[in-house]
Amino acid sequence: MILITGAAGFIGSALAHKLACFQKPFLMLDKLSYAGHYENISSVVESQSAKFIQGDIQDYDLCLKVLKEYSVSTVMNLAAETHVDNSIQGPKPFIETNISGTYALLEATRAYWSELPPREKSAFRFLHISTDEVFGELGREGYFTEATSYSPRSPYSASKAASDHLVRAWHHTYGLPTIVTNCSNNYGPRQFPEKLIPRMIDCALRGEKLPVYGKGENIRDWIHVEDHVEGLLLAYKNGEVGETYCFGGRSERKNLDVVTSICKALDVLRPRSQGHYADLISFVTDRAGHDFRYAIDDKKAETELGFRRQYKSFEEGLMQTVKWYLENTQWIEKVKSKK
Repeated sequence: MILITGAAGFIGSALAHKLACFQKPFLMLDKLSYAGHYENISSVVESQSAKFIQGDIQDYDLCLKVLKEYSVSTVMNLAAETHVDNSIQGPKPFIETNISGTYALLEATRAYWSELPPREKSAFRFLHISTDEVFGELGREGYFTEATSYSPRSPYSASKAASDHLVRAWHHTYGLPTIVTNCSNNYGPRQFPEKLIPRMIDCALRGEKLPVYGKGENIRDWIHVEDHVEGLLLAYKNGEVGETYCFGGRSERKNLDVVTSICKALDVLRPRSQGHYADLISFVTDRAGHDFRYAIDDKKAETELGFRRQYKSFEEGLMQTVKWYLENTQWIEKVKSKK
């Protein structure tokens, strides 16, 4: 039985929908914070593909109970606070969930795993899903790889770096069979509209200004969430214990170019009565400590796991994403009202 933590969030729900296609039962755990929405996974529960449990990974007793009661064979930990701006304004939830929560989940898992029979113990896996932001920033050249040293530069990335170190330490010290993954910027359906792409779509549809940090020169590598979860399943099936795997989109774009592409897609799909959506672009004071560039070289995942991207271009994936938000404006309003 697979347990997904953070299953009602953006990437967690994408993974849940993918697992549901295999028609094998699995578990979902989420505390349903402002960015975790039961609506994201309700259809999966209703199809009886999975069982949902509301709870916090900081709750050691609950985690241990779930692991034992459902004979969990794999934990895929996606429970995390993730928005950099929020971490700058208030770091505490990031320390609590990303560090203390990962610690509690690791300890509950270790207690459960240590009592498993030898065969089940050997087959058990703990996958920890992280970010490329733990590596710091790049100049105009070079790429992050699994061998890149950690150099986090925001409260968010520092908390995720700490959680990664905990997971590796629990493998090295206690033998817990862990695998760590790091990914570039995700985009796609069901992403909370505080992140760049859904926020720009939401603002554009309201006729509001599209706020771009600085001059929009910061560069990110973008991976569609469906490609990312395919990579996670490959790490689960083919990954080697103790290893790290990076997943990227090979789609580097300046932030301003991303916003411009969104505007062009909206011009095609839902034209304004007057002018173009790009007319709404405005530049605002840059984020504190804004890293210049992230980019991932994921040759290791391609070679060792067989990882391949379904979306051949960022523009293809972006058009699919914009269409989804246009068809789900009620979802946007509902999740925004929760925060």
